[in-house]
Amino acid sequence: MATITVYVTEPAAPLCVRVCEYLDQHGYHYGRVDIATEADRRAMAERTGRTSCPLVVVGDQVIGKLEETVQAHTSGRLAALIG
Repeated sequence: MATITVYVTEPAAPLCVRVCEYLDQHGYHYGRVDIATEADRRAMAERTGRTSCPLVVVGDQVIGKLEETVQAHTSGRLAALIG
């Protein structure tokens, strides 16, 4: 079973808040990683290949930002990835 990780800026930008609210509304459990420093951003980039937030990752699969997360949910891909 893969886990969902959400990378968000700290303080949280509006899109970061919205992606977390979307996941909450649909009953997904996730870990939140606050990106507050350049070191945090480098660590995120090393893991995901991406540098901007919000970013939703399931296991090793990068889903993307809010729009991609909504698409993954509505298509059933998100549920399939988390098992």
